[in-house]
Amino acid sequence: MPDLSTLAGTVRILSREEAFAELVRRLEARAAHGCFTVGLSGGSTPKAFYAWTAAGRRLSDAVLARADWHVSDERCVPLTSADSNFGHAVRGLLDPLGVPAARRFPWPVELAPEEAAIRYAAARAPGEAFDLCVLGLGDDAHIASLWPGCPLIGKSDGPPFAATEWPGRGWRLTVTRSGLACCGEILVLVSGASKAQALRAVCEDAEDPARFPGQVLREIPARVTWLADAEAASALRG
Repeated sequence: MPDLSTLAGTVRILSREEAFAELVRRLEARAAHGCFTVGLSGGSTPKAFYAWTAAGRRLSDAVLARADWHVSDERCVPLTSADSNFGHAVRGLLDPLGVPAARRFPWPVELAPEEAAIRYAAARAPGEAFDLCVLGLGDDAHIASLWPGCPLIGKSDGPPFAATEWPGRGWRLTVTRSGLACCGEILVLVSGASKAQALRAVCEDAEDPARFPGQVLREIPARVTWLADAEAASALRG
């Protein structure tokens, strides 16, 4: 099926394995041009990607030598916690592939949330985010930890990283709307029928980013690719 051009970027309809292979291809393309930063995501699909990649040793030595690994958002929990996004990346991908500690950049979750966000941002160049940012899409159309009604959504000129308290879910550390605008490219992995309405809302429905946070990607559609399976893309009008 041909790619779909939408308000929020290009939608490519692929099987899960094809989507994983495309993510690997993007990582390899970045590595071919030197060192780069990648922001991984949390959730079940990234964990499946880690298992698929590690089992097949699908990343080249160039990627392993040149990629600096981050996560686009994080819960304020220790890396050993089952709720830690970076912890999942460590256990599922970085440790199995032997990525050295010098290439790992977790959020400083041992600090208070707002201090952790400031410290994380201070370690980067001004306005710097990720060369390649990997995101997921929630059933409620959230991306990273920009949740429906999140006050960070209305700030287009704030810092690239911030702390936010998600009602009922606790404090999160996240790339922001302005941080996403600084990313070189963004890949969003979306799978399953439960995401179909959220994907349509983000890509095609009337503008309302406070309700559908993924719509902030409409500001940079040329840099956004959605890797969606047929079920997730089933509600798109195309």
